[in-house]
Amino acid sequence: MLFSKLLGKTLRQPPAEAEIISHQLLVRAGMIHQLAAGVYCLLPLGWRVLHKIQQIIREEMDAAGGQELSMPVLQPRELWQESGRDNSMGEVLFRLRDRREREMVLGPTHEEVITLLVRHNVRSYRDLPMIPYQIQTKFRDEPRPRGGLVRVREFVMKDAYSFDVDEEGLDRSYEAMKQAYVNIFQRCGLPALMVEADSGAIGGKASHEFMLLAESGEDVVIRCQSCGYAANAEKAQFAKPPVEKEPEKPLQEVHTPGKKTIADLAAFLGVPASKTAKAVFYAADGRVVFVSIRGDLEVNEIKLKNALKATELRLATDAEVAAAGLVAGSASAVGLRGIQHVADDSILLGNNFVVGANKADYHLLNANYPRDFQVDLLTDIALAKPGHRCAQCGGQFTEARGIEVGHIFKLGTAYSEALGAVFLDAEDRERPIIMGCYGIGVGRLLAAAVEQNHDERGIIWPPAIAPYQVYLCALNMDTPEVSQQARELYQQLQQAGVQVLFDDRVESAGVKFNDADLLGLPLRVTISPRTLAKEAVEVKARTEREATLVPLADAVDFLKRAG
Repeated sequence: MLFSKLLGKTLRQPPAEAEIISHQLLVRAGMIHQLAAGVYCLLPLGWRVLHKIQQIIREEMDAAGGQELSMPVLQPRELWQESGRDNSMGEVLFRLRDRREREMVLGPTHEEVITLLVRHNVRSYRDLPMIPYQIQTKFRDEPRPRGGLVRVREFVMKDAYSFDVDEEGLDRSYEAMKQAYVNIFQRCGLPALMVEADSGAIGGKASHEFMLLAESGEDVVIRCQSCGYAANAEKAQFAKPPVEKEPEKPLQEVHTPGKKTIADLAAFLGVPASKTAKAVFYAADGRVVFVSIRGDLEVNEIKLKNALKATELRLATDAEVAAAGLVAGSASAVGLRGIQHVADDSILLGNNFVVGANKADYHLLNANYPRDFQVDLLTDIALAKPGHRCAQCGGQFTEARGIEVGHIFKLGTAYSEALGAVFLDAEDRERPIIMGCYGIGVGRLLAAAVEQNHDERGIIWPPAIAPYQVYLCALNMDTPEVSQQARELYQQLQQAGVQVLFDDRVESAGVKFNDADLLGLPLRVTISPRTLAKEAVEVKARTEREATLVPLADAVDFLKRAG
């Protein structure tokens, strides 16, 4: 490819709205262009990276027994109503009507469609197992698109689905996909960390995410320093520190003027935060929910949302709290009526808690469950944090930020039962097909690769997914000898199968070297009057500081081996 003909120009400065480094560099390198919020054009260099990632994915999916197909983005809404996800997806789901007023959706994923497709094509256990997959455009009406390709409204995803006759078959398919994902990320040159994860709107009984660690990541990964346990903070389980129990004491009201936070209350009363139980108010699908948790812990809103089986969950507003008759800063479940009460199981690890007295500036000492208050739902809704202890080995947790680039789920029979996907077993009994689901965000993986691989000068592409292997940099292109030798070398490299981007512009060395570093191709090959005087070219790896002189006659073979 000739640089002078390339669609997409390099920029010296990033756009003002680009917050994270991958967004900045991909725009500056002329690889993406924003059309609307969360909607991007992939320009030729960016598309080449995406295409290489897709090819690696295809090869590994095929090797694991996958069958590639293509399913429509435009789907009947009734299919989503049948599965129950029309409501659970909420406003993320793009909805529209066609000219005949039929309700349609733009698919954010394809569980419903593939289940329907399999329902019409599978009759017997002899037809199973199977793993169809596609690499397809998806749509999600994200409330806050951000980070360039990291969180968008239109994106490319690889989604695969396994269909098995029993749980043992699902386990085998799940392990095959897990290994395929490990292979994909390794071949892309991207060390992804597999962590336990929440299943979210997809559903299922078990799931794992593959994370690329990056400071700009939206997800928090919790890891045990001792046993290697890793989980998304949304899912992480931990050993809650116990508090020594005492004989139960009678309730006692105390005046606590102006003490509305746990820290202020604990300091005022001279007790540790673990001897308090705090109240947090949420709105779950429009209804106020009262939540209790030990004062030294925080609420994990994803765990709470799952426990409530809620579609939408947020903190209640002051007006909603007041309308429910709750006293912010001094509320407790003692005497609570008419409001659902969810409590973290940490209230079982301790007693004689300090709680609100349900009137301003007063608290109660020695509140105990179940003596003094009742709970509608008692479960784990606590957020794991650094310093907490691993439930498996007792080791200490640390945290890191990550970008989710892959997610695998054990779906079970939720979709097959809802949509009637069944098979006849060896005894001619009708049974629901056991399903799994496996996704990779291809565009997000491209962006995450840049987040992990860059320096102050620009992108550093892993060789396997670089748009080209060689940046042929000709200096003094207005000199006939340089122009002729550079063009001949370009043609020879192309004939030898070396992927090469030829910078044939009449620009200064500084401009060309800066663009070479910005684009981040693995090798920069410089040809100039100085190198030609030595009948050589200068070869410099993007990750190295020093260049090497290679005889011009050997350049093609050298670069072919290096690539």
